[in-house]
Amino acid sequence: MQSEFSLLSGDEAVALASIDAAVTLGTGYPGTPSTEILESFEALGGRAQWAPNEKVALEVAIGVAFAGARALVTMKHVGLNVAADPLFTVALTRLDGALVIVSADDPGMASSQNEQDNRRYAVAASVAMLEPADSQEAYEFTLRAIQLSERFQVPVLLRMTTRVCHAKTLVRGGCFPIAAPAPAHFEHDFPSRVMIPAYAKPAHRRLRATLAALAAWNEDEGPNQLVPGDKSLGIVTSGVSYQHVREAAPDATVFKLGMTYPLPIERVRSFANSVDRCIVIEEGDPYLVEALRTAGIAVEGKPDAFRFGELNTARVRRILTGDNSPEPKPLPGKPPALCPGCPHRIAFNALHELDCIVSGDIGCYSLGVLPPFSAMDTLVCMGAAIGVGLGLRHALPLDQARRVVSVIGDSTFVHSGITGLVEMVYNPPKGGHVVLLLDNGTTAMTGLQEHPGTGRTLAHAATGKIVFEDLARSLGIQNVHVIDPLPDPDAFKQLIKSALEKDELTLIIARRNCLLAAGAIRQYERCNEQAD
Repeated sequence: MQSEFSLLSGDEAVALASIDAAVTLGTGYPGTPSTEILESFEALGGRAQWAPNEKVALEVAIGVAFAGARALVTMKHVGLNVAADPLFTVALTRLDGALVIVSADDPGMASSQNEQDNRRYAVAASVAMLEPADSQEAYEFTLRAIQLSERFQVPVLLRMTTRVCHAKTLVRGGCFPIAAPAPAHFEHDFPSRVMIPAYAKPAHRRLRATLAALAAWNEDEGPNQLVPGDKSLGIVTSGVSYQHVREAAPDATVFKLGMTYPLPIERVRSFANSVDRCIVIEEGDPYLVEALRTAGIAVEGKPDAFRFGELNTARVRRILTGDNSPEPKPLPGKPPALCPGCPHRIAFNALHELDCIVSGDIGCYSLGVLPPFSAMDTLVCMGAAIGVGLGLRHALPLDQARRVVSVIGDSTFVHSGITGLVEMVYNPPKGGHVVLLLDNGTTAMTGLQEHPGTGRTLAHAATGKIVFEDLARSLGIQNVHVIDPLPDPDAFKQLIKSALEKDELTLIIARRNCLLAAGAIRQYERCNEQAD
């Protein structure tokens, strides 16, 4: 452990805490604003790896915790949707080690397709939740989450937001003592880990008892803070909203929540009764307001207009003063665009010129929806391009169905597109279908990370590689084409056109490395060849 101060982002602080706690494995899927956690953990000497998707990452981490070791799993908020299936069930099980799940929410949708509030997941899945307000708390709360997970034998959700993840504040490492982990081991315990109905029913009752114990702990020892001040105004807050509150109302009495599920209801009740006016300041959904009012605590909430986007000091002042006038519109910024020379440009030019109906997906190629291409008609979630495209093919008249193309990137295909390809083979539309896989050799949308299709690990070392064309052929797809679209754009366009004219299933892999990653990829490959 280190004891000096460092200027760290919240993501870097979580990584440092994981090193200081001797976490056995960090796993996850890259997604802003969580990506840097595992990259920093690996840079500090930890064992980190990218999983194909968040569900797999959480399942691997569960196995680590079942083995009595410490696991960290990271993802952005929408990633927890993918991991929800194992999340809800692991809450019922008994862990021998520690399982900390980082959900990095993105209020304001800086780089996301929605701004869901994942505090709701803690309640729905019945898992304890901690919310740091700065990098120091990100460090301390990671260690505390490990302690709570081991003490109560349950997973703990560490809910962060964009500003906490990316803002840098001073962090003093080594200030939060934590015991060394026990050696990894495994004990048979069928009733606690095999969630058939006979075992899950008593496990659910056991979980409720554990939550009650966690609530009692939060009342007595929880990481909650009372900031004395003027009793005429009391503010209940948590996370980064606390920082805005302290600037907007420096004289107010503040009750800052650190553990926001289960809530320390009686402590909040006592606080509310001690002030003349009690208002809750929180980003996103009225999660705290609803919970406190349900408990019979009279608190004010924010107007619905402030439910959208991030809070800041000015917005908090408006909430406190009851200023409901229209907010000034933000100045327009420069619209995002595909990089000059990006091979995706050729793909979307072709799709536009062919007047295709494009079922799109999540990635930098999502920018194909913008002018001058205007060549993406749907975008729902990771991997949806193929399924949505198939649905369009099944439903549309044949002349329109023949124009439908599913467009998906390489990392997204590995994440959740493979099952769509299986669906295409299993339930093929009458007129066939065309899938265009844009393989640029990296996870470009989140900062050029590796994935199972690159053949390199998180640390860029050589490992097993999924060959997309071989996978497609093994599924029975006969028409599989691999093409570099850059040398001959007309030939690429003609290939798409001829595929659309056939009543067959076709996969076209447009393969050319991302311009931003190409140099690094060549260097990684040279290093790996020398290592061999």
